[in-house]
Amino acid sequence: MPEAVVVSVNVGAAAAGGARNHRTGIGKRPVDAIDVLDPGPKRLGADGSGFSGVAGDFIGSGRHHGGTDQAVYAVAREELDHWAAELGRQLPNGMFGENITTAGLDVDASHVGDLWRVGGTVLQVTGPRIPCATFARRMGERGWVRRFADRGRVGVYLAVLQPGRIAAGDAVRILR
Repeated sequence: MPEAVVVSVNVGAAAAGGARNHRTGIGKRPVDAIDVLDPGPKRLGADGSGFSGVAGDFIGSGRHHGGTDQAVYAVAREELDHWAAELGRQLPNGMFGENITTAGLDVDASHVGDLWRVGGTVLQVTGPRIPCATFARRMGERGWVRRFADRGRVGVYLAVLQPGRIAAGDAVRILR
């Protein structure tokens, strides 16, 4: 079995395109490394934005995203490849709004409570991603939310138990 590895780490800047044209950070782009920490409970910033566990990552809706249980979002590169083939177009790392794109790890076989050592961090699986309307707009596919959710391979949210740095090429080790 190949070693699980981080293919890409991704951060989103504030941009127009969220619900009712609010700002969103779903347009993640690869960066060299990310620093992760527990952002604390889900809460709203003064502008309604949220708090990510990834330094410099914008969360447009603090009501629905961010906080301790949604500090980091991970998706398997294999899922992006599946959808690229199905949709007939390239899907770059970060396209689904993920902070971590992995390879060689069945992200969606993870269980709530699983611990991952990634780079200098320890992350804990808190649950599956719930696709939203902003994600549907980003993808530009009719019926996207239902289609994506029905496949049942949506990636996982992670809490940060041990803060640190994660970079492309870091191994992903399942501790529990």
